Amino acid sequence: MSNTTTSQSSRFKIVNYEDASPEVQAIYDDTKRTLQLPFVLNWFKCQGSNATLLNGNWTKLKSTLMMGDVPNVLKQLIIYKVSKERNCEYCAHAHGIFADSMSAMISDNPSFRATEDLESPLIPESFKTAIKIVTKAALHANQISDVDFKQLQEVGFDEGEIQELMAQADLVNMLNTLADVSGIKIDNELMEAQA
Repeated sequence: MSNTTTSQSSRFKIVNYEDASPEVQAIYDDTKRTLQLPFVLNWFKCQGSNATLLNGNWTKLKSTLMMGDVPNVLKQLIIYKVSKERNCEYCAHAHGIFADSMSAMISDNPSFRATEDLESPLIPESFKTAIKIVTKAALHANQISDVDFKQLQEVGFDEGEIQELMAQADLVNMLNTLADVSGIKIDNELMEAQA
């Protein structure tokens, strides 16, 4: 039995806004408002037939990625890097677009794109250290040591910020897992925005 008749191939039914329940539409509206997007991402739409799951995952994503003291551009670069390492095409592409759209927060050079060179001298050392250590935490959590925490402190992160950074390791694992198991494709709207 086919899960969906939309052009996106997904193992889970893609629930478009107009077909969603009022509860799911309210969550979709919150994702658009919070992410400042005029459309709902496929990552959310593939969960649209399960309001409880969608609500839980959105609440976690919103709290971990969109709130806190660590700059959002750094969080996006961490998710981009881990997703690239793990070959999660959807998340690497989407979060790469989000990170690049925030490149002006790092450099006022109009041609600078943060994802093109994560070792660029334009990227602060604190960001490079965080990206390296949180990527390690996401891919090999059992290898994180006190030395890693000390390095984060030495480049200026306080205890709360370090917790927030480490939460990105957990978040990206959830994002990658759902994107990969669902088989979602990158959103046409994101591709158009990038063009």
